[in-house]
Amino acid sequence: MKEILIVEDIAETRRWLGEIASTAFPGSTISEARNMRAGISAVASKDFDLAMIDLGLPDGSGLDVLRNLRLVQPKAACIITTVMGEDSHIVAALSAGADGYLLKEQPEELLVQQLRQLAQGIPALTPSIARRIMDHFRYTGPAADPEDELSSREKEVLALIGRGLRNIEVAEDLDIAEGTVASHIKTIYRKLGISSRAEAAWHAARMGLVTPQKSGR
Repeated sequence: MKEILIVEDIAETRRWLGEIASTAFPGSTISEARNMRAGISAVASKDFDLAMIDLGLPDGSGLDVLRNLRLVQPKAACIITTVMGEDSHIVAALSAGADGYLLKEQPEELLVQQLRQLAQGIPALTPSIARRIMDHFRYTGPAADPEDELSSREKEVLALIGRGLRNIEVAEDLDIAEGTVASHIKTIYRKLGISSRAEAAWHAARMGLVTPQKSGR
């Protein structure tokens, strides 16, 4: 993660998040945006590897920044950093394509660890958020067993994106076209009722296609 964007309206918190990002990824360049408009302008003018986005901004929602980033820079990692832990906010963020959801109340060292795990393809999730999401899928997930719904090829694709591979890397690994990978992912998302790679990673682990990493806490 060389280019990192912090979207946060409180100056002190921006500096704090920038220090955390610099600790997690030494040598990275930190850019800052203090509101939604500045965040959208930033993603339109510069390429980022990682964006850490607050939800509650003075001129709108951080989700609008996230959606814009997803449109113009689909390969960038998008992490929500917020104090809002309600289910509605979590669902909205994941549905918009967030790769993680971190609560600012966590210890700094844990936030650093969770950001570093992004390089391993592990979603950056506050433990309490991860447990709630897993409980949600355990009790209200698809009625049909995903293992019965997915074809063998779709399971192969799910396993690879669950490990954090990009579409082009999945294509190379399976010796298929990148467009075919995208088509498989679209089908996987529809069958599992999901809309982000973070959710795909959870399903891959749930189905035993990848080995989940233990938290260092």
